[in-house]
This record gives sequence, C-alpha cells and structure tokens, in this order.
Amino acid sequence: MAKTRKYFSKKKIGQAPGSIIYTGEKESQKLFIDAFDYTKDTCIERELVNVEECFDFEEGTITWININGLSHVDAIAKIGEHYELHPLVLEDIVNISQRPKIDEYEDYLFVVLKMLYYDPSEKIVSEQVSFILGPEYVLSFQESEGDVFDSVRERIRHGKGRVRSMNADYLLYVLIDAIVDHYFSVIEILGDKIEDFETAIFSGDVSKGDISQDIQNLKREILRVRRAIFPLREVVSRIEKDQNNLIHEKTLTFYRDVYDHLIQVSENIDIYREMIWSLMDMYMTTISNKMNEVMKVLTIMASIFIPLTFIAGIYGMNFEYIPELQYRYSYFILWGVMIVLFISMLIYFKRKKWL
Repeated sequence: MAKTRKYFSKKKIGQAPGSIIYTGEKESQKLFIDAFDYTKDTCIERELVNVEECFDFEEGTITWININGLSHVDAIAKIGEHYELHPLVLEDIVNISQRPKIDEYEDYLFVVLKMLYYDPSEKIVSEQVSFILGPEYVLSFQESEGDVFDSVRERIRHGKGRVRSMNADYLLYVLIDAIVDHYFSVIEILGDKIEDFETAIFSGDVSKGDISQDIQNLKREILRVRRAIFPLREVVSRIEKDQNNLIHEKTLTFYRDVYDHLIQVSENIDIYREMIWSLMDMYMTTISNKMNEVMKVLTIMASIFIPLTFIAGIYGMNFEYIPELQYRYSYFILWGVMIVLFISMLIYFKRKKWL
C-alpha cells in the first residue's frame, strides 16, 4: 500500500493544477466506449469506435456514455472539451486515489465513488468510478472493462422499471444504487469469513495455516471497504439536501433510499470491525490457553519426577557405606517405593482436577 501511495506522489508532484495525468497502473487497457441513447419508447445501444462519436447524440433523449480506459488522457481531454468540463474535474477523473466526493458546477454535477466487488480468486477489487450528470446525459469513467452495471443495462434495453421514463438524474441514481447493492454482497462475504474464523477459533482448530495473518488481511479488507463507503454517505446526503436544478424533486425519494442503504452498510461495517478486534483477542486467548495447558502438563510431569529424581540421586551417590545397599532386595524395594510414590501423586493430581 505504501508503495502505491509513493507511486501516486511521484505522478503528481510539481504538476500544475488541472494537469490530466493518469495515476493508476492499468496503462495497457484499451479505450472502450459504450453508449445508450433512449427515450420512453426507443433505445439505441452502441459501441463507439472513437471519441468523436460521443458528440453525435441529439437533444431530447437521455444519453449514458460509459468510458473505460483512464490511461487514454487525450481522449478524456477531448470529451472534457466538448462537454465543457473544468480542468480540475478532468484531473480528478484520472487520479484514481480520489476520496468519494461531489462537486457542483453550473451545468453539471461531478460525483466520484468507489466500486467494490470480489474477483474469482476472492480478492476484493476497488475501482474508482466518476460520473458527470448533465441535463440530459450521464458520463461514467472507469479504469477498465467490467463493472456492476449489467442489471442497469438490461433494464434500459428492455424498458424495465422507471429508468426509460425518467430523467438523467434518475439514471445517476440507478447507477449509484447498483454500486451500493454490491456493497451488500461484499459485506455478506466479509460476514461469512468472520463466521468461519469464529468457528475455527472456538473449535480450537487454529493450527491450519497462519490464521493470525488471515485475520489481519480480513481487517485490512474491512478498513478498505469502510474508506470507500463512509465518505459516500456525505455525497448522497448532499445530493438529497442541496437544491440543484439537475436533481428533480420526484427523484429525491430514491436518493433517500440509497442513503438508508448506506447507513445500513456502514452499521454492518462497524459491527464487523468490532468483531475482527474480538476475533484477534479470542485467537490470542486461545493460543494462551493452549500454552497454559502445555505448561500445566510439563509442570505436573516435573512435580512427579522431582521426588523420584531425589530418591535416585541419594542412592546414586558414590559413598562406600550406604546401609540399604547391603540388602538383598533393596533394588526391588526402591522400585516399589518409586512406583507407589508415582501412582500416589497421579491420584492426588486427579482429585485436585489438575489432570
């Protein structure tokens, strides 16, 4: 993580404000642009070959243009020039270390948030998504292909729900809602992982792998999710409370619903965060108890053999005159005494419930 921050700082130090410099590592991603242009009765879906095709859409329709490939800064600059986006907005779009936020401009809203999902290897992926909301359009910017908007695309294609009959502000809500819905999927997987760790620790099965390192990795995942979700509450709250001409009154109810979902997700994250700390304490307690069990066994064994060693030490001394050495059965008597003493101490420890 520190290496990534250092990489970002090298990219940005000494640059003038508004410089469009991509700060990510997916330089090899190709530029891919897909678009939906629709009304209540019609829908046109297109894959755009070049940036100039983004400028051909007519007025009177709702247009969603999705740009994948933030490393293509020249193409993003052309889009910004056509839609008259502020240079600082273009700078923030390609700077993938942005905190979720919202900026209001005269003719559009700029929203930044984090898209979270698990890849096939069960590794959490966090990708920055930027939205530009205009009067009749929404622009979305992503690092690479692959997102959580497939359900939105299906609703637009087949005219399901309200999306085709509403304005661009409702389209923005639908896209944000799709991202927030996947937050629930992420925290559900986190919850399952925590339950698995609890079961392993309670059952005493803490020897398989480095469970302490696994718990630390899970804690970092939760903190990563928390950093993505908590600032987004402020973003949605501002959309709901600020009176902006781009957000219609009838759409505010839907944004309030998203805000309620974010509160629910945030509460779950806080609960999981506390549970992770409890898991670590529980794990350390389990390890300590196992160590105490081992020490108790070793102490009992030492306690049993101390008197036996004492007896063996006395009769192992190299003195010429030891009276018992002259007895014919002294060896067997000594063994009998030691065995009786051994059994007596075992019975004593058993009654004390030390064994």
